[in-house]
Amino acid sequence: MRKILIILTLVFGAMNSYASQILIPMDESQTNHLKAYGLSFYLLENGVVIEWLLNYRGGSFLTPHLVSIEEELVLRGISYDILADGQVNSIKSQIGSPEVNMEVVQLEKAPKIAVYTPGGKQPWDDAVTLVLEYADIPYEKIYDSTIITGGLPEYDWLHLHHEDFTGQYGKFYAAFRSYPWYKKQVADLEASAAKLGFNKVSEMKLAVASNIKNFVVGGGFLFTMCSGTDSFDIALAAHKTDICEQMFDGDPSDRDAQNKLDFNNTFAFENFELVRDPLKYEYSDIDGTSLHKRNERLDKFALFEFSAKWDVVPTMLTQNHTDVVNGFMGQTTDFKRDLIKSNVLILGETKSINTARYIHGEMGQGTWTFYGGHDPEDYEHRVGDPPTDLELHPNSPGYRLILNNILFPAAKKKKRKT
Repeated sequence: MRKILIILTLVFGAMNSYASQILIPMDESQTNHLKAYGLSFYLLENGVVIEWLLNYRGGSFLTPHLVSIEEELVLRGISYDILADGQVNSIKSQIGSPEVNMEVVQLEKAPKIAVYTPGGKQPWDDAVTLVLEYADIPYEKIYDSTIITGGLPEYDWLHLHHEDFTGQYGKFYAAFRSYPWYKKQVADLEASAAKLGFNKVSEMKLAVASNIKNFVVGGGFLFTMCSGTDSFDIALAAHKTDICEQMFDGDPSDRDAQNKLDFNNTFAFENFELVRDPLKYEYSDIDGTSLHKRNERLDKFALFEFSAKWDVVPTMLTQNHTDVVNGFMGQTTDFKRDLIKSNVLILGETKSINTARYIHGEMGQGTWTFYGGHDPEDYEHRVGDPPTDLELHPNSPGYRLILNNILFPAAKKKKRKT
């Protein structure tokens, strides 16, 4: 990627003198919403402070008017407007009105991003890595050994690939146990567990999940989708018992495992029932996949509207050019609302079946966000399906929610108004 070699010098010299600014609109007029996030991240990496205009034209961005920035916008195919100071002042006056549900948030520093994913996975295997690649946002891949050996504090933001933290290999046993890729996955994980000093893969995955929890408690930002959501919480709940059957870990599960679940140790879910049958492609009753009629045209979920001036974080996380988003399936599609803890914030829901699609919470000094489903632009993604081409979906509302999560840690910390 080309570097803006003179951008810092220009910014420091121009901060008090430029007579115009660049508005990157994020409403329906934007030609490439996803690339706009990448450009914003790029500017933050290069020391440029930008402003996120929450709820103004879909959550627009305001940057200094520099030739180097304008060139980047053109090269990346991003729509933008040049505004005189008077126009900027008028917009900020409108946003500042108590009667208007808008706010200005300053973005200061790009977070260092890690994606927890096994070696050999391609970007299109996971929606987050796919959109990071498309938007040109840099990230580093890490896996179990990095987390077990204490490498997480090097990062600010962590995404969990579609992982099974319970040690049941995604519960693919019934359909894929004879496939070479499944056998290799099992062999690789068993070898890794032994190398790291664990007797079982489930024990290693629990240690990984516990370290990730500590990362969040210490101030980290966690984001995960699909089976990385419920399997993570289930593993934490099962820290005092064995929920894996013999084909997964060499010995039977604890017959009393359900009663030994510790819901105080989870992030989002409580009072759920395990799916004990190893031949069923499901971990527990948290998942709402079976409630969907798989009618793609009718499957939608709605985003909640929050007070931009009072609840800045959920407002950032729900920025979009629409409040109704097309649904999409996954091993974990969404979450039954009656199994979600009362202190969890629901950001998006499918009201007709009483499920939450998009949820958020705090844990210690950090935050976490769970987003159900596999790929926002592939309704019923299956093993072996071709990759999604985001060149065909540059304005995807579903992918925008992922990128909101990547950008919001850059926001200048503000105390919640009381």
